[in-house]
Amino acid sequence: MMDIIDSCIFCKITRKEDQKTELLYDDERVSVFRDIRPATPHHYLVASKEHIPDAKHLNPEHSGLVEHMVSVGKGVMATQSGGTSDIRLGFHWPPFHTISHLHLHVISSTNQMGWIAKGIFMPNSYWFVTRLKKAKD
Repeated sequence: MMDIIDSCIFCKITRKEDQKTELLYDDERVSVFRDIRPATPHHYLVASKEHIPDAKHLNPEHSGLVEHMVSVGKGVMATQSGGTSDIRLGFHWPPFHTISHLHLHVISSTNQMGWIAKGIFMPNSYWFVTRLKKAKD
C-alpha cells in the first residue's frame, strides 16, 4: 500500500509535494485544486488526504468526509467566482477514472460544458455518480 501512496499524484498534491499544482484550499481532510482538463472554466477537484482508491471504496464511516468534500467544493466555487446555482458535483465510478484516488469533481456552470464533457460528467450515469446511496441500517 505504501508504494501506491508514494506514487499517487493526488497523494503528492495533498501532501504539498507537487510544486506545479496550486492549492486553492487545504485543511486536515482535503485539498482543492484545478482540474488539468477542465470541462468549464470553473472545474475543481476536492481530493481526500486519506488515500481511498475511489467512491466504490466508501463506506458509511466516510459519510462525514463526503459531506465535508461537498461543503468545501461549494465554498471554493463561491470564492473562485464560479456560480453555485448551476453546479455539478460528483465522483467517477470505477473503472471510469484516470486517477485512483478519491476526488470530487466540482463544475460550474454546467451550461458552459461542451457535448463531450456533458457525456463524461452525465449525472448518475454508470460512470459519474452525483448521489451516493446511503447504507441501510
